[in-house]
Amino acid sequence: MFAPKIHPAEIGFDFDGVIADTVEAFLRLACEQYNHCGLRPEDITDFSVEQCLSLDAGIVETIFTTILHDSVGTGLLPMPGAPEVLEALTRQAEVTIITARPHAAPVYDWLETALPVPVGQRIRVVAMGDHNDKVRYVKMSGLSAFVDDRAETCLQLNEAGIRPFVFSQPWNRKRHQLPTVRNWNDIHALCF
Repeated sequence: MFAPKIHPAEIGFDFDGVIADTVEAFLRLACEQYNHCGLRPEDITDFSVEQCLSLDAGIVETIFTTILHDSVGTGLLPMPGAPEVLEALTRQAEVTIITARPHAAPVYDWLETALPVPVGQRIRVVAMGDHNDKVRYVKMSGLSAFVDDRAETCLQLNEAGIRPFVFSQPWNRKRHQLPTVRNWNDIHALCF
């Protein structure tokens, strides 16, 4: 039996770890700026990076703050397939990104450089500043489904009756029994 397709206007996305490859940027900056080289994405087994890597919490915070405030300048890359699928989705409807980042401007700046102009203009960014309050913003945005890399957020969404999809990452494996998407091809298949 096939699940019904989700209309692009009804599904929202987290930004870091779903649309943007924040882990690649984090690991690259850890190596380039702090000489902590040899770290791999598979080493990040906890959403709180300082819990699983032998990095000082101050370094972790500095790197993430730099990425959050200057996503373009840090060379933040899109996840493979994200630009193409977002382009297809925005041909159907405005796409909603709900991020725990405190400010939307760096996300909009990044979208302008990482995506073709018409695509970025059809994306709405909600910067809400708190991982644990996404349910409220997903509901306020009228979304019935959401893709996030944080398993705890997806569990909260599920409890609230919103259809969650966990974007598979090393830090969310074996932490849930929810539907998972492995990549943007899987996301495309949800909608088309």
